[in-house]
Amino acid sequence: MYAVIATGGKQYRVEKGGVLRVELLKAEAGATVEFDQVLLIADGEKITVGKPMLNGSKVTATVESHGKGDKVTIVKFRRRKHYLRMKGHRQNYTQVRINEISGV
Repeated sequence: MYAVIATGGKQYRVEKGGVLRVELLKAEAGATVEFDQVLLIADGEKITVGKPMLNGSKVTATVESHGKGDKVTIVKFRRRKHYLRMKGHRQNYTQVRINEISGV
């Protein structure tokens, strides 16, 4: 059984017991969070698709940790013009473990 959820402007395919890194959530480590924007639930051959969301469906997860992703370096360079700009960015994330998928 798996589901497709939307959080942080992205869509994720999740399964029970799976670990997932999503955009930073305002929840402490060990807290339980619910994702109510469920787009699809598949249980074997039975697939339920929302238009666009499934009403009454939710995915519960436990927050494991917070952290920062790998550094991404942005370089702007023009040759022979004495122009070089370097910037770095590390995106914050929340790591969650999927506990339950409850569907329609």
